[in-house]
Amino acid sequence: MTIAFLNGEFMPLAEAKISPMDRGFLFGDGIYEVVPTYDGAPVGFKGHTARMSDGLSAINIDNPYTPEQWREILDTLVSKNSTHFSTGNIGIYFHVSRGADVKRYHAYPTGVTPTVFGFAFEIAPPQPTNKQSAKALKVALEEDKRWQRCHIKSTSLLGNVMHFQAGADAGVNETILFNSEGMITEASACNVFMVKDNVITTPPLNHQLLPGITRAIAITAFKNAGLDVKEDWFSKEDLLNADEVWLTSSSKEVAAVTEVNGKQIGEGIVGPVWEKAIRAYHAYKFDA
Repeated sequence: MTIAFLNGEFMPLAEAKISPMDRGFLFGDGIYEVVPTYDGAPVGFKGHTARMSDGLSAINIDNPYTPEQWREILDTLVSKNSTHFSTGNIGIYFHVSRGADVKRYHAYPTGVTPTVFGFAFEIAPPQPTNKQSAKALKVALEEDKRWQRCHIKSTSLLGNVMHFQAGADAGVNETILFNSEGMITEASACNVFMVKDNVITTPPLNHQLLPGITRAIAITAFKNAGLDVKEDWFSKEDLLNADEVWLTSSSKEVAAVTEVNGKQIGEGIVGPVWEKAIRAYHAYKFDA
């Protein structure tokens, strides 16, 4: 049985229990992060803890731990769970809710202690560095119907879940979203990149999309490798006519998409710019 962390203690995951009055359970009132690790080394740890701190601040929850303490918890979870998985590819999920109150009331309560939870799970191995070995994804395309504070990595994920389920119902891997003006925002659980004439483009950060840590690492890695990358809005028509489309996330790294809404992207195969991009990402990811 895997080992989890709950409110200062490590314990078997099945023994980790919270009050049904916890506001994370009742309202989705909390913040979460997922940190990928490979052979014990985390990717983007500083970015993940900084984003978590920003999210907690945005919803008026005091961060219960320093970055150094979060790192100690992560390292312990990786160590305690390393024998439970067949590979060294382990994701660490962190979750901080506002805590449990004695009543259900929408306004933030005072005098409650945040609930802090963490657990480990196996993630996919790193992406291959050649396009012949890469697994291409197929995705759906929908209008973004979530709330207008998507830059906060909240545990209130029902909107994302419903968009992701639409893709699952369609038999594809993800759902890319566009806003009321027809501009691409992100996917239900990933950031989005497109390539046209060797130029890599991803939407700029604002309240409509999450500031992905893998997205940030990728942009820096691409620039360091001399690739042409910019942050700019593009439409769903631009996406459908792109030479290449990619998704980025902590678990997917940089993943190629070859079909959107049943339409083939480019030549319908993993493209040459992706191959340069994933090699750049791998060369840089542990330095982020």
